[in-house]
Amino acid sequence: MKLMIASDIHGSAMYCNKLLEAFDREKADRLLLLGDILYHGPRNDLPEEYAPKKVISMLNDMRDRLFCVRGNCDTEVDQMVLNFPILADYCIIPAGDRLIYATHGHNFNLNNLPPLCSGDILLHGHTHIPVWEEFGENNLYLNPGSVSIPKENSAHGYMLLENEEFIWKTLDGEKYHSLKI
Repeated sequence: MKLMIASDIHGSAMYCNKLLEAFDREKADRLLLLGDILYHGPRNDLPEEYAPKKVISMLNDMRDRLFCVRGNCDTEVDQMVLNFPILADYCIIPAGDRLIYATHGHNFNLNNLPPLCSGDILLHGHTHIPVWEEFGENNLYLNPGSVSIPKENSAHGYMLLENEEFIWKTLDGEKYHSLKI
């Protein structure tokens, strides 16, 4: 299965559309959203083409191919308009001999680890900065960066997981990092 992973759309219809174009181009099977779907949050400027109602429509149209975890900007009100579950704090995904603990990053992160075993992967968004680094006992921390509000001069982007390889790409499809697990 080819999994696309993205985070922090923050209500930008333009960047959500670019993400969904990339999803089609990549021929991914599913899209995992790591939270902060509709609202930009009080610490962020409005993203380009901020239009949460358009994002709702775009994502609801593909609800059968999405799964999500809750971000710090996602609420029960958002769940009322989205036709797929968004309020789980985390999900567990098997990847070869490892488990991926996918969460947004505001609750569980490198400073407050979830219950990981040696070799497990912590995957989260929230920081808006792409990351691939080892920690602990053969553990990995991975972050796809942000779809709409990237920070520290990073690209608007996403990740793919296929055949036990993570690939970081810009929304235009340019590969800039990969990691075999």
